[in-house]
Amino acid sequence: MAGLEVLSEQACHDGVQGFYRHDSEACATRMRFSVFRPPQAARGPVPVLVYLAGLTCTEETFMAKAGAQRLAARLGLLLVAPDTSPREARLPGDDEDWDFGLGAGFWLDATEAPWRDHYRTHAWVTQELPELLARHFPADTTRQGIFGHSMGGHGALVCALRHPERYRSVSALAPIAAPSQVPWGENAFSRYLGEDRAAWAAYDATALAPRSAFRGKVLIDQGEADKFLATQLQPEKFVAACAGTGIEPRLRRHAGYDHSYWFIQTFVADHLRHHHAALTAPAPRAGG
Repeated sequence: MAGLEVLSEQACHDGVQGFYRHDSEACATRMRFSVFRPPQAARGPVPVLVYLAGLTCTEETFMAKAGAQRLAARLGLLLVAPDTSPREARLPGDDEDWDFGLGAGFWLDATEAPWRDHYRTHAWVTQELPELLARHFPADTTRQGIFGHSMGGHGALVCALRHPERYRSVSALAPIAAPSQVPWGENAFSRYLGEDRAAWAAYDATALAPRSAFRGKVLIDQGEADKFLATQLQPEKFVAACAGTGIEPRLRRHAGYDHSYWFIQTFVADHLRHHHAALTAPAPRAGG
């Protein structure tokens, strides 16, 4: 695969689980991502489902912990999990806090120095990575969905709301739904995007919803035993912001579930089916 470094590939559920690295123009450094190719991909391009992980995670976390490959193999979905930040372009203080810097890129394009030179994971995910997938994998990027957990749930919602022409489907597990209004988001946005809060709205799903052209159902799962629910996540604010739009959020709250991958593992199958239904439905006709 010219221009792509294969780090490892293993047989998995009659498909292939692989881990890769490439020179990213968007992030101006080498970036890692993982791909599960279902068995149907041996016969031609299949729909793409991108998963954005949460704070401290890597491109390996979801693939190793969520148990999603078995159903993805049955449904014929190409699963893609990008890393959560640049790793090789080290910046001063990028590993001082677990919720900022390494493993915490917040799926945005930074505008403030020194982060703006490398922390451009929104452009990487929405523009560069689909082109790379189309070149090197049996990926039908005209049928693309996106979902994620926590910081990644925030990123997935933002990507879909900002680029409805690229994503037919979106869902989230315990997303940071109103980052401009909670400590995790305020800490990250003030440093990546500067102190002007007006600029933060471009990466806040609750702020984007009333003016987004995205139309369709949005599945959101949230554990009620999640210790971050009230202070950091607040999915009800996103639901309220969708009122009167063409966005149809379905927020499901689950007693006893926390913020961990045990929660994700429990409900990930519903998310894969949600995306499969949207990605295999006939594309809406222009003007229809």
